[in-house]
Amino acid sequence: MSARVHAATAHSTQQQENEERLQTAAAVLALLADRTRLALLQHLTEGEADVATLTAASGAARPSVSQHLAKLRLAGLVTTRKDGRRVVYRLQHGHLKRLVAEALNVADHQIGQLPPHD
Repeated sequence: MSARVHAATAHSTQQQENEERLQTAAAVLALLADRTRLALLQHLTEGEADVATLTAASGAARPSVSQHLAKLRLAGLVTTRKDGRRVVYRLQHGHLKRLVAEALNVADHQIGQLPPHD
């Protein structure tokens, strides 16, 4: 394989990887774009919780909370474990905790609770 063909193939692969990365990031942000899911994730940044706790914390109806949690679980953003009869949810990774915190920080700036910086 010539150097030119190899370079073109590598560039094409990088473009495909970047496209996949952008698509995945957009899908994650779309999931966060729902008030109830964002409230659930915000509560889960504090630690594990079951559906009853998350229902009370989010202010949403239990069936709605269950549906939103299922979407988050299927997307790989939250994981579950059994604790007796209860299903306990937690964030899949710390990156999501930081993403939720940053989204809420942007909201604070938008509504004027914090002075803008950089």
